Amino acid sequence: MAERGAHLLLSLTFLLLLLFTTAAKSTDKGSVARHFTPFWFLVEPADILAVRGSPAVLNCSAYSDLAPRVEWKKDGTFLNLASDDRRQLLPDGSLLLTSVVHSKHNKPDEGYYQCVATVDSLGTINSRVARLTVAGLPRFNSQPDTLMVYQGDSVVLSCDVNLDLVPFTRWELNKEPLDLDERIISLPSGALVISNVNESDAGLYRCIVEIAATMKASDEAKVEVLPETGMARQLQFLRPPVPSSKVQGQDMLMLCVATGFPPPRIQWMFNDKLIDSSGNRSKLIGGGSLLILNITEEDTGMYTCLAGNENDTLQASAELMVQVPPQFIKRPNNIYAHESMDIVFECEVSGVPSPSVKWVKNGDAVIPSDYFKIINEHNLQVLGLVKSDEGFYQCMAENDAGNVQASAQLIILEHAQAAGSGPTPSAPRDVVASLVSTRFIKLTWRLPAEPHGDNITYTVYYKPEGSSRERIENTSRPGELQVTIQSLMPETKYVFRVVAHNKNGLGESSTPLKVATQPEVQVPGPAPNLRAFATSPTSITVTWDMPLSGNGEIQNYKLYYMEKGMGNEQFVDVGGLSYTINGLKKYAEYSFRVVAHNKHGLGVSTEDVVARTFSDVPSAAPQNLTLEVRNSKSIMVQWQQPPPGTHNGQITGYKIRYRKGLRKSDTTESTGGIQLFQLIEGLERGTEYSFRVAAMTVNGTGPVTEWVSAETFESDLDESRVPDKPSSLHVRPLVTSIVVSWTPPENQDIVVRGYAIGYGIGSPHAQTIKVDYKQRYYTIENLDPSSHYVITLKAFNNMGEGEPVYESAVTRPLSDPLDPEVDVYDYFNAPYTPVPDPTPMLPPVGVQATVLSHDNIKVTWADNSLPKNQKITDARYYTVRWKTNIPANTKYKTSNTTNLAHMVTGLKPNTLYEFSVMVTKGRRSSTWSMTAHGTTFETIPNSPPKDVTVVSKEGKPRIIIINWQPPSEANGKITGYIIYYSTDVNAEVHDWVIEPVVGNRLTHQIQDLTLDTPYYFKIQARNSKGMGPMSEAVQFRTPKAESSDKMPNDQASGSSVKPGGRHSGDDFATSVGKPSLSGNPTSMGENNIPMIVIVIVSVGAFTIIVVVVVAVICTYRTTSKQKKKRAACKSTNGSHKYKASSKDLKPPDLWIHHERLELKPIDKSPEPNPVMTDTPIPRTSQDITPVDSSLENSIHQRRNSYRGHESEDSISALAGRRGMRPKMMMPFDAQPPQQSVRNTPSTEPLSIPGQSICSVEHPDPDTGPGFLSTSSEEETNRNPPTAHVRPSHPLKSFAVPNSSGTSFESPVLPSTPLLAQAGTAPQLHSVKTASIGTLGRTRSPMPVTVPSAPDIPETSKMLEEVESNYEPDELTEEMAHLEGLMKDLNAITTA
Repeated sequence: MAERGAHLLLSLTFLLLLLFTTAAKSTDKGSVARHFTPFWFLVEPADILAVRGSPAVLNCSAYSDLAPRVEWKKDGTFLNLASDDRRQLLPDGSLLLTSVVHSKHNKPDEGYYQCVATVDSLGTINSRVARLTVAGLPRFNSQPDTLMVYQGDSVVLSCDVNLDLVPFTRWELNKEPLDLDERIISLPSGALVISNVNESDAGLYRCIVEIAATMKASDEAKVEVLPETGMARQLQFLRPPVPSSKVQGQDMLMLCVATGFPPPRIQWMFNDKLIDSSGNRSKLIGGGSLLILNITEEDTGMYTCLAGNENDTLQASAELMVQVPPQFIKRPNNIYAHESMDIVFECEVSGVPSPSVKWVKNGDAVIPSDYFKIINEHNLQVLGLVKSDEGFYQCMAENDAGNVQASAQLIILEHAQAAGSGPTPSAPRDVVASLVSTRFIKLTWRLPAEPHGDNITYTVYYKPEGSSRERIENTSRPGELQVTIQSLMPETKYVFRVVAHNKNGLGESSTPLKVATQPEVQVPGPAPNLRAFATSPTSITVTWDMPLSGNGEIQNYKLYYMEKGMGNEQFVDVGGLSYTINGLKKYAEYSFRVVAHNKHGLGVSTEDVVARTFSDVPSAAPQNLTLEVRNSKSIMVQWQQPPPGTHNGQITGYKIRYRKGLRKSDTTESTGGIQLFQLIEGLERGTEYSFRVAAMTVNGTGPVTEWVSAETFESDLDESRVPDKPSSLHVRPLVTSIVVSWTPPENQDIVVRGYAIGYGIGSPHAQTIKVDYKQRYYTIENLDPSSHYVITLKAFNNMGEGEPVYESAVTRPLSDPLDPEVDVYDYFNAPYTPVPDPTPMLPPVGVQATVLSHDNIKVTWADNSLPKNQKITDARYYTVRWKTNIPANTKYKTSNTTNLAHMVTGLKPNTLYEFSVMVTKGRRSSTWSMTAHGTTFETIPNSPPKDVTVVSKEGKPRIIIINWQPPSEANGKITGYIIYYSTDVNAEVHDWVIEPVVGNRLTHQIQDLTLDTPYYFKIQARNSKGMGPMSEAVQFRTPKAESSDKMPNDQASGSSVKPGGRHSGDDFATSVGKPSLSGNPTSMGENNIPMIVIVIVSVGAFTIIVVVVVAVICTYRTTSKQKKKRAACKSTNGSHKYKASSKDLKPPDLWIHHERLELKPIDKSPEPNPVMTDTPIPRTSQDITPVDSSLENSIHQRRNSYRGHESEDSISALAGRRGMRPKMMMPFDAQPPQQSVRNTPSTEPLSIPGQSICSVEHPDPDTGPGFLSTSSEEETNRNPPTAHVRPSHPLKSFAVPNSSGTSFESPVLPSTPLLAQAGTAPQLHSVKTASIGTLGRTRSPMPVTVPSAPDIPETSKMLEEVESNYEPDELTEEMAHLEGLMKDLNAITTA
């Protein structure tokens, strides 16, 4: 046996060596594929500001496998660095200017520089362009003047210098360096601003410009500080805001410096919205200038500075333009291609202003031509590739904010020879042009005379006559004998030839066919002199002339028009040369174009012309009119613009009407421009006034608002001193936040402009937050758990900050959240909080949120402080705030209204929002109301599914698996997807094949696809409201049938394809190691050797294991057949005698069925009197004795008499000792047909002469369920394979008892239990089925059932009839042998 195993092992080793050698030889014969070469810039030059006479460095470093050669361009011309003493090329490629030269008439170093890297025989790439600017000579455009300023005012000292000198500018006070802070700031022009001047600011100021060793000082200016007289001074701007332009990411300072007495209060508005200057990104410095940190594109807009005091108000506006440098949305990818193919390099960029894009090939600009075209704005298309097109292509994007570049490599591959050595097809026959049009030609041909195989495919090569660039077009499926060539030029002669190819390669080319396209159809030309002009606020008249080239009688004209920016174009048929369109929107801009129509069809469209309808009076009143009593003689009126779409023109101002009490006569005041507030002065003390506002255009005044009333104070508040300290301060610590609440100062005769909250760990001066004077609580967030914070609160006005109050708190640990029973409303209205005002404001109640649409929610509430009719007669207004918790930590948005309802618009679909309301009257405000919630309705998805990928299923090339991710904007619960796929990306949508996907699954299989065929896939998501947009088409080529030795991912690759364009590289992947779409691998053949070796070694190792296991089994069976089983089962006394001798016998933990080779755990029986019994098994189904119906009742009574001894605890313990080793499955396909085992009681026990099985009887009926007892539910759910038993051998078991009778059932018989009778059927115990593994096929499950056990008298009768059993010594030897065999099997499976 050992010699046979050794011979087999040597044979397998020789086979492995032979296979490895063959694979190596076949690999050497294959052609070596080319790889993409890494070549890019590690560092690119950046813009720098240089100093005359000092060195400057422009950094540049390129990477490649081969050392690149670096050169430099200045202003587009290469520099000769070999003969330049001042410019040196550093080892890493950087450019060093040892001494910058710059003068008024000689500026040789200033300009634009570009780094150029070249690798010989590979290509050239260019870096981004960097600008080198040289700082000029120190000079002042203006100098500071001597000034006298009142204490508390602001002052501006001029020192205007060129922008390149600002970084070298500083200020001195009394010839000492001046420190800058938020009160003293330096402007971008170099000027100095000092706000809230005090006596320490007096002295001599001068401006210093210092560059290298050169320093220049301005004239000294004396600043004299005068004491404040208290006399009113006119409000005026010292420096108003000016239009500015900044690059995204920089900090922006919007100027606004005002002076006057009383001191003005500065506020800023952004596009008609008030700016919170206490936020993290914006703050007021220098007395009123607005500093915005890290500006973004969203900060672009109109900024208005509002300066006001009790006597006057001023405003000045300026626009901020934020520029965004170019950024790549999609970079060009590397492409493999063959000659004559068409390719597209994709390049998508964004930026403000919109970037311009140009393409560069190997360092030279690509000039658009018939074969190099710019498509889809920025993409480069190369038609009919030739070998010289190979190299590096770069997409260069540039705008005013900067420039960027990205490169990609194009490799032209040689046509690989097929692996087969058979003959190739002959030339296709009878190539003809069956259809010729102006821009397409349809070719047909016949099968080659000698095709040499089936599945012949064809390639059509074509080019304009006289051109060297030949393009290709492939047939869509094998065997197709026609193709249509699109996108040809009219009245042009083309040369066509057709080549067939089979599995052995390309065949012979057909004879060239010359065909000329037809001339263009004679359709009308464009209509000249197209004009459009408005005739009313809702109509526009359009006129035009007859086309100069009508090419026949003009039948009619189509007039197309649409509102600018809407995109839904409409048209009308016109018989004449003019038309008036009515029913247009007021003061809206429309575009128009005209197309003439003759018998040949529609002609050439005109260019668009634009016209705007006339303006009209506004059709709606201003919104959210609110009143704020400033003092005893003035009221501030504020409002918002009318709703969008109701302006009907440019708002030129607002008309304010007000009256005293209920008088009918009123007074009118007007505002100009976009001002949304007005201070009404000269009013009487303690008098109620009513106000209403209307918007105006050049056409007149629109509707007015409802009357809103307010009452002036009886006496004025004092602002000549700072406020007193707040009357109370309370804190409530949470885990990561502290809720701070307070009450105003007891002396409410002093003006309070706001509150300053300071906090920090151990010190309250770490951070400061300022809130409005109306606010009575604030939540300090983003704190550390279990930390001690000190908090201070100060009231402030224009005179400064008052006396602080202090409090401390320790935040809670993470394991101690806020008590859910604590109501925040009750906390803020705690009874111990003193409220100086005898009539505090109560919060609104009954807040309800009514969802109206996917983006609108109406919020309503009631006010208990109003009369029962809920009529508002005073100057109170309400603030509505709302937020959503997705994403977390979102900020509240607010809006003011004077009504008991408010429409919140612009919400996100399918989103839960919470709303609360606060009421304000004069200087008093309530706390926020209880929250109401509302979830907006769903709407169709706004975005397509993303990250669509396609892969082939391993081993099944006709099946692909498509995966995707949900849409970014699902706008509701996704209920399913629709997958579209087609072989033509330009086909109409209704021609694509549809695969629906129900639910929110993100993967799907598509079967029965054609091999070696490109498919295009799109996915569309749907929810309860409808379908969303489709994703971009993704291309995937199915693998070839003969490429079975490749992994699925090596057979094809997917890439995104836009409709209307060709896939990048056509049929070729765009990454290293991927094969071309023609099926030839693009990576080197050596890359497949590790996979081949792994597969061969695995097969060899598995074969050796199988041979060894079979040899061991055969040896054991030969030995076991030589032993004779003797000894019979004894009587009851004999059984007790056996029990006494079994004490010394240690049963093994495993039993092995010889034919199944399956391991099962057994239990060491706790019973003191085990009885060994035999369970004979009949050989055939004919031995089954029919069931006597008379036994039904007795069987039912005895069904629980016998139970196994194995428990779940013993099974788990045994599994733990085995280390959870998986069950070993062995194939036995050579066995006779398997039969299912079913134990059925019979009137007489069946026996087989000479064979028996001893089993242990368990007399205790209360023992728990045995190993063979399991639930039917588990059997149904898990559905394991059923045990297969050879009928020629008994089952030897030492743990599981069997009933007195067994029967076999043929697999063709129904599986209905034999005991099924009319009436109540006996309960049968289901059996856990055993798993027998097979290699290569799956066996059908066969049920195993165990009937009720017989009672004790029948068992005694059965024991008496049994004639044989094992002796104890033979049993011990048998078990020892089996335990040794188990160790050998475990060693084999572990190895």
